[in-house]
Amino acid sequence: MDAYLRGSAVLTPDLLTTELQDHWAVFADAALEAGARAVFSLPLQLGAISPGVLDLYADVPTVLDTEELADSMAFADLATLLLLDTRLDETGAPTGGPMPDHSFEDLGAYRAEIDQASGILTVQLGVGIEEAFVRLRAYAYAQGRRLADVAADVVARRLRFSPDAPPDQTEEE
Repeated sequence: MDAYLRGSAVLTPDLLTTELQDHWAVFADAALEAGARAVFSLPLQLGAISPGVLDLYADVPTVLDTEELADSMAFADLATLLLLDTRLDETGAPTGGPMPDHSFEDLGAYRAEIDQASGILTVQLGVGIEEAFVRLRAYAYAQGRRLADVAADVVARRLRFSPDAPPDQTEEE
């Protein structure tokens, strides 16, 4: 919860620390009983959207070195992209899985195009980057389209957003 609420990583190299025992009494006891000695929680976040956290556990006290922390953050970014691109049916169950027609190698370009589209929308809508991303995501959801496909249309200038139109309506060019 701390990582989610703060929006920053919580790195806990040893759950037996007295301070942590006091702060996370119930969680620390349960995690220790399950065999965890270290916990690393990384927020999943893209712009203003935060679908949760990625928790990593170790069975021995440990500190993540720079490379391990960078890898962990990359996994958190990947998990965020996969979570945000998974469509849900009316029961909340995933339909078709994440990005069925793309490979993991495409994720860097995928994220860059979403960032570019969000930047374009800041100008078209006269809003901040977070609001631009929310509008892009809302439009994709309302139209039943993948976020990456909508972003590609915005970047290619096939889709233009208007500040006066509702989030689910735009001008197709």
